[in-house]
Amino acid sequence: MEEKIEKFKKMIKEKKMIDSMLALLQWDLETQAPKGGYKLISEMIGELSLKSYNLTTSEEFSELLCELKEKEEKIDGILRKEIEILEEEMEKIKVIPSDEYRAYSELTAKAQGIWEVAREKNDFNSFAPILEEIFNYNKKFIEYRGSNSDVYSIILNDYEKGMNIEKLDKFFEKLKSEIVPLLKEVTEKEKKSKENLNFKVDEYNQKMLSEELLKYIGFDLNRGILSESAHPFTLTVNKDDVRLTTRYFENIPFSSVFSTIHEGGHGIYEQGIGDELKETMLADGTSMGIHESQSRFYENIIGRSKEFWFGFLEKSKFKYKELEEISLEKLYRDINEVSPSLIRVEADELTYSLHIMVRYEIEKGIFSGEYSVMDLPKIWNEKMEKYLGIRPDNDSEGVLQDVHWSCGLIGYFPSYALGNVYSVQILNAMKKEMNIQGVLERGELNKIKEWLNEKIHKYGKLKTPKEIMVEITGEEMNPDYYIKYLQEKYRSIYK
Repeated sequence: MEEKIEKFKKMIKEKKMIDSMLALLQWDLETQAPKGGYKLISEMIGELSLKSYNLTTSEEFSELLCELKEKEEKIDGILRKEIEILEEEMEKIKVIPSDEYRAYSELTAKAQGIWEVAREKNDFNSFAPILEEIFNYNKKFIEYRGSNSDVYSIILNDYEKGMNIEKLDKFFEKLKSEIVPLLKEVTEKEKKSKENLNFKVDEYNQKMLSEELLKYIGFDLNRGILSESAHPFTLTVNKDDVRLTTRYFENIPFSSVFSTIHEGGHGIYEQGIGDELKETMLADGTSMGIHESQSRFYENIIGRSKEFWFGFLEKSKFKYKELEEISLEKLYRDINEVSPSLIRVEADELTYSLHIMVRYEIEKGIFSGEYSVMDLPKIWNEKMEKYLGIRPDNDSEGVLQDVHWSCGLIGYFPSYALGNVYSVQILNAMKKEMNIQGVLERGELNKIKEWLNEKIHKYGKLKTPKEIMVEITGEEMNPDYYIKYLQEKYRSIYK
């Protein structure tokens, strides 16, 4: 038995090595590779993806999993969970022909470069053909699995176990019924202006502040780095090599502030995974919804609080001189201004989930056949006007703004809204164990990180989202807490 376990661990190590190399190629592709190098990198990603596929779907690996499962009473809980997750992964990919698996891996790598150029040139038509291919591949891969369920529901379940169209329709309907009237209520009040936050800061100083913020919230820059990309993201090689990106706009310095804190939340999660999981397939976030709960927790609940900025401005070694000229009350109001915006990553807390609803309804419509890819700019603009009352002037600030679809992350967007809801439930549980306001005012962010490490991060994939939420909060996901949080916060600001 020990011999089989060692063989299993050896094969997992090989798979993780391949996956780490893929991560490094992906990082290079999105941060610094010249456009002329995209083709070769895409081919390299395809080749390595095929190696990972071949290992995972091999008869030898399958037989080894079966043998270990038959003796599962003799193996520990970590190994049992690892086998369970690997079996699920195998079931998903073994039905996909190897040539198509490789082709799709190359396609999504290539698509990111095409998307970036299309966004720069405001040219959706140049991106549409490859985007349609990506959607078609996703549909075909699900059909290979032979399920009678709705294609999009299966994709949603892959990102968040137990999730489907029926549940998300009810979830978004509840959010819409509460958020849209609240949005109307607060925007009819006195307008707040955040012009004071749109002062000019050069890229170097924005970088300096971003690194200071990451250290302040608890991201370990000895085990991670911060770079730049067209769209901020977090990529993990392993828990000791976690890579974040942000982006800098000279006249909107707080854009990088919040994207940096957001990605920092993702990074803290990855760095906090238990050491005993490091060499296993469990060394990752349990779901994208829980992962987004951590980034949204840091970005919004912490980063947009008055207490956080009081502590940071008192303790930080580096800060913009302009911040010292703004009262704390004014700063708090400005960073929480409610103003429907075109760009999701710049959205305030109140309107953010409406941006996600637009994307969710579009994805659902494409898989149902209601929408075609070529019609997406028109559909996007109509939905933005319907939910947020604003209409993009061009596709770069509309349908082309997000990188996700080019990466093949179809079905990912609802995770952001789920993460918002999870984050507030987690906040309520944390309040019962510590004075969060006092902790933030004193700059003791380590206490918050340690609490999250202990309750969530260290478990990686060892526990399901449902198990984590029930253990922390005593119940499954409940959007009522999030709605109440938004109502209390914004009615307080917009009196």
